[in-house]
Amino acid sequence: MRLGDVLSKPPKRNFVQIEGFLVNRKGIIGQQVKMSVGKVMLNYYCSRCEDIRTFTSRGRLSCVFVSTRIISIDCVLTCSCGTDVQVWFSVEAEEDIRGQAPKVRILKRSEKLSEKVSIVSEQYGTFSLLLNKAEHAYREGLGAGAVVYLRKIMEKITKEIAVSESISVSTPKGKPRPFKELLGEVDQKRAIIPREFSQNGYRLFGEISDVIHGDFDEEIGLRKYRPFRRLVLGIIENVKNREEYHSATEDLGWLE
Repeated sequence: MRLGDVLSKPPKRNFVQIEGFLVNRKGIIGQQVKMSVGKVMLNYYCSRCEDIRTFTSRGRLSCVFVSTRIISIDCVLTCSCGTDVQVWFSVEAEEDIRGQAPKVRILKRSEKLSEKVSIVSEQYGTFSLLLNKAEHAYREGLGAGAVVYLRKIMEKITKEIAVSESISVSTPKGKPRPFKELLGEVDQKRAIIPREFSQNGYRLFGEISDVIHGDFDEEIGLRKYRPFRRLVLGIIENVKNREEYHSATEDLGWLE
C-alpha cells in the first residue's frame, strides 16, 4: 500500500503500514519534499457535472516536515470537467516517517470547498446544505459543531411536516411546543421515523442534544456522529420516499 491509497480513504485511528516514501530525507522542520506516493482520489459532488465525481490529484505531491513523525500535505484534486478542490492533510507516523515501511495515519483532513464542490449531493433538497455543514464540521474535528446541524435537520423536518399537516408548532400562549410532544404527534400522523428505530425517535434527538449541551466530551461527539447521521438521514429518506410513493400512485390514478 502507498500513501496515496491511505489519503484516498476516510481518516482512521489505527496506523497502516505503507511503502517508504521519505527514505534518506533529513526531515528538518519546514523542509519541503516532492514525493512519489501515487494518486489521491476522493469523491465530491460536482455542481457542474450535477453528480458525485472522483476528484484526482495530478503529478507528484509535496509535503512539509513538521517533525520526523509528522508531515503536512497540500494538494489540489480535479474533476474530469476541470473543477477543482484544495485538500490539506496532516499525516503522522507511529515512529519515524522516513523509514523503509512506516506505519502512518491521517491526523486531520481539511477541504476548501467552493460553490461548485460540496461533500453531499443535492439529492436531499433543502437539507443538503445542513448535511454539508455537519460533515464539514466533523472533518474539522468538531463533534458538537457537527451534531448541532443534525439536530437542526430533525427540528426542521418535524416542523415542516407539522405545518403541512396543520399541526400547531406553538402552545396556546405562542411559545414553541416541547419538541418531544411535537415529534410524537407528527410521527403518529405521518410516521416520519423509520420503523427500524421508531421507538427511539426522541431518544435520538435527546442524545444529539446531550452532545451539544456538553454532557459528553468532544471525542464522544465525533465517535457518535456517524451513527447519528445515518439515523437522521433515515428520517429524511423516509419522508422523501413517502412523498415520492404518494406522487407515483397519484400519477397512476391509484388514489381515491
